[in-house]
Amino acid sequence: MAFDLAQVPDELRARGLRVTAPRLAVFQAVAQTPGHPDVETIADRARAQLGSLSTQAVYDTLRALTAAGVLRRVEPAGSPARFEARVGDNHHHVVCRACGRAEDVDCTVGQAPCLTPSDANGFAVDEAEVTFWGVCPECQAVARS
Repeated sequence: MAFDLAQVPDELRARGLRVTAPRLAVFQAVAQTPGHPDVETIADRARAQLGSLSTQAVYDTLRALTAAGVLRRVEPAGSPARFEARVGDNHHHVVCRACGRAEDVDCTVGQAPCLTPSDANGFAVDEAEVTFWGVCPECQAVARS
């Protein structure tokens, strides 16, 4: 579930967080940037809105919003951490091997955790995180030309 920007202040309060300009700017930067932005991209967009914001403040804000379940941190292998506003469901991701672009992929089968391990070793599995790897359409077009 992604939050409507107008509902974000209420969501922050409901999750025990104060509503601050940096939190709103960082959330908006994540929610309005396609492809699961990294910290640098988020910081640039939040700064464009606020005027100034330290890198540490961006990290602190991302940590607070992720811990509160307002944002989700995605960490594809070999890639910097990325963030998304789609939370509360068990979706997966597809990542381009050439440019690193990441997109959502809905659950492949049924309800969470979407996949059933052959042996969970006694764990009560409640989520599966799957990353599909390939080459995005733009990078395919570049390779063909």
